Amino acid sequence: MNVTRSDWRTSALGLVLFLTLPGLPLSRWENEFAGVGHLIGYEAIWWAMVIALLLYVLQIENRPLASIGFRRPKSADIFIGIGASILAVAGIAVIYFWIFPALHWNESQPVHQLAATPLWWRLVSVIRAAVAEEMVFRGYAMERTLELSNSMAAACLLSWSVFTLEHVSTWGWTHVILAGFGGAVLTAQYVWRRNLWGNILAHCLIDGIAVLAS
Repeated sequence: MNVTRSDWRTSALGLVLFLTLPGLPLSRWENEFAGVGHLIGYEAIWWAMVIALLLYVLQIENRPLASIGFRRPKSADIFIGIGASILAVAGIAVIYFWIFPALHWNESQPVHQLAATPLWWRLVSVIRAAVAEEMVFRGYAMERTLELSNSMAAACLLSWSVFTLEHVSTWGWTHVILAGFGGAVLTAQYVWRRNLWGNILAHCLIDGIAVLAS
């Protein structure tokens, strides 16, 4: 796809903006687990980012949401999303229950913090993570990087790397393996289908099983 100089600038600016913001230690700055008000505040920040990205695509870039993967899902997208979630959960279980103990790693502190939160908040958090992270890291980051570089490999690498590292501020460095594996599955799914709804479904199922079971 030929990208005009104006499109290149707005896309490059969008990439810098929307890949930098999630990488900030928002959870620590907001002191996310200090109380219900902090939990709500943290979610509000992320939902504001979702709205900002949608407005940026529609108003600043003047492009349709289909340009970041919001295309009508086909039945195959749904089934592949379910299959991707099963693969990701199975792999995460192997890492968490076998590899972590072998390396003497654990995530007991963040898991206990998460388990102490209200169920309604965990439900909201699962939906928000699926929508926001797939929009930012798969739909926007991959589509715009592909247009600017004409390289799907570059799009995958940038998206996967930033997505994986974004989890460090909340979960710590041990979580890189878990987030990296889940991110690799979701990245491969998006490359295959280029449909954001299928990815949102898969992400929601992955987090729903992992987070709600904690």
